[in-house]
Amino acid sequence: MRPYRELTRGELLALKDELEAKYREFQGRNLKLDMSRGKPSKAQLDLSMEMMDVLHSGVDLTCEEGVDCRNYGVLDGIKEAKELLGAISEVNPENIIIYGNSSLNVMYDTVSRAMTHGVMGGTPWCKLDKVKFLCPVPGYDRHFAITEFFGIEMINVPMTPTGPDMDIVEKLVAEDEAIKGIWCVPKYSNPQGISYSDETVRRFAALKPAAKDFRIYWDNAYSVHHLYDDDQDIVLEILEECAKAGNPDMVYKFTSTSKITFPGSGIAAIATSKNNIEEIKKQLTIQTIGHDKVNQLRHVRFFKNLDGVKEHMKKHADILRPKFETVLDILEKELGGLEIGSWTKPKGGYFISFDSMDGCAKAIVAKAKDAGVVMTGAGATYPYGKDPHDSNIRIAPSFPEPDELALATELFVLCVKLVSVEKMLGDM
Repeated sequence: MRPYRELTRGELLALKDELEAKYREFQGRNLKLDMSRGKPSKAQLDLSMEMMDVLHSGVDLTCEEGVDCRNYGVLDGIKEAKELLGAISEVNPENIIIYGNSSLNVMYDTVSRAMTHGVMGGTPWCKLDKVKFLCPVPGYDRHFAITEFFGIEMINVPMTPTGPDMDIVEKLVAEDEAIKGIWCVPKYSNPQGISYSDETVRRFAALKPAAKDFRIYWDNAYSVHHLYDDDQDIVLEILEECAKAGNPDMVYKFTSTSKITFPGSGIAAIATSKNNIEEIKKQLTIQTIGHDKVNQLRHVRFFKNLDGVKEHMKKHADILRPKFETVLDILEKELGGLEIGSWTKPKGGYFISFDSMDGCAKAIVAKAKDAGVVMTGAGATYPYGKDPHDSNIRIAPSFPEPDELALATELFVLCVKLVSVEKMLGDM
């Protein structure tokens, strides 16, 4: 196919008429399709239904250490849950605290605690004139929502194929004491599906921040979420690298089973240094007597160990892989060679990142919505919802049924073509 930029004005006008006719056809179908968030499909949720059977009224609910999981106690999680989440996180169980169902909740709590009480003896952030966070972009909108909620200034850091631009990260954290943290999704990043290289992880571990209370917020959301058995990304373990570099306290590592079992009823954890663990526990003793140990026990008895998790995740991959390949095949077939968009081809995670021509993303998403396909809002992958190029769109293939997904993607590429042609005609 010829690149659109090579077409004459007359050819573009004729193409516009053709595309508009196809778009009107889609509008007439009264579609109601949702590609807005990375939600597991019903088929994925069904994979964990047997977990509901491992505990029942005739089962002993005593954990390995002899604690009755129905009662109060065990602030930081039962031993076997710490071992399971530690294995998923690739850290020593001694460096884990088990929480409730959501790692997002843990991240919120971690920022909130720093705002009100500081970090390991530091000044509470709420008493400082300015607090800043680095935000690799495009990135995860819910990360940005947390820092925006607390009035923290967010600074964009461009993503590269190997992770955040570390030249920029190193320079900024070394020069500005107001920079207190950075959001990271190190494996199969949201939305691009990028995994950090060994060099990137080591440079993170060796950072020399001006702020003594600077922390890396390492969201290990997709640590076991591979699409392929024989082609998986491996990321260096950040706690170990920080310890080697003499910065053992510099990272908070978050994980959960949200997209492994039930997103609304999983278990979450933070992994960090012993010093950080002790400080977090001081807050936890006030906040709770302990999280849901019955649910922790349910997860452990269902999976048994990391091998059980890996086998379970292969079943997820068997459902997700064809969906990702459907989207990628349609993008390549319909847009390849037109030079009006580019997209990532992730090996895992939950998203495909699409970049349109500058100034087109909002119009593409709006057109898709008007024809019955809801997508993540354009700009959501940037702090404050402001994509400076208005080009990035997050595609979430997981939730729709396969036939619906193909239809939604066909409409999406039609909207990309139509908006791109309109942009080119407007620029002439």
